[in-house]
Amino acid sequence: MFFTLEGGEGVGKSTLINLLKKYFIEKEIDFIFTREPGATPEGKKLRNILLDKTIELDSLSETFLLLADRLEHVKKIINPALRNNTHVLSDRYLDSTYAYQGAGRKIKTEVLDKLIEPLDLPIPDLTIYLDLSVEEGFKRVRKRGELDRFEKQEINFFKRIRTFYLNLANENPERFLIIDSNKNPSEIFEIAKISILNKINES
Repeated sequence: MFFTLEGGEGVGKSTLINLLKKYFIEKEIDFIFTREPGATPEGKKLRNILLDKTIELDSLSETFLLLADRLEHVKKIINPALRNNTHVLSDRYLDSTYAYQGAGRKIKTEVLDKLIEPLDLPIPDLTIYLDLSVEEGFKRVRKRGELDRFEKQEINFFKRIRTFYLNLANENPERFLIIDSNKNPSEIFEIAKISILNKINES
């Protein structure tokens, strides 16, 4: 099955992924943990460009780079794993484009649809969205040190993104699970783990 993890900056995605990795390895359940951008060799080069704060990119140029990364990701990692009956969890995926480039950069949904639909991308079976206020997220990000190109955006950029994610999750409750990132990391892990296992057992 195909799982994705979404959220704004500083919500704790990396912490959750590390806990899930440890659990599924111990349980000997076949799982691939991957991310966007940067999962493939080509994607790593694109990621370096996308996060480089010294580079200025037009919003559509940024989108094209992200979609190029995603297409390579799907063709070389996600689809082969799914065909092999290996579960996949991706840290960021398609919803990130509509959130960051759509709501954040203000590219119209219909424009993104026209770019994305021909790519024939798989739809996640479950998307876990870690929700946190923008202000609290930035407190956490600043503790990590220097900000990348996305993290340096103005606060309203991230408020638009959070509003989009929450609306999308509420409109698609059959696919989305919202978890409050103010909870303890172990509690977040338990909620996510149980939801993933339930979805696997349903299949």
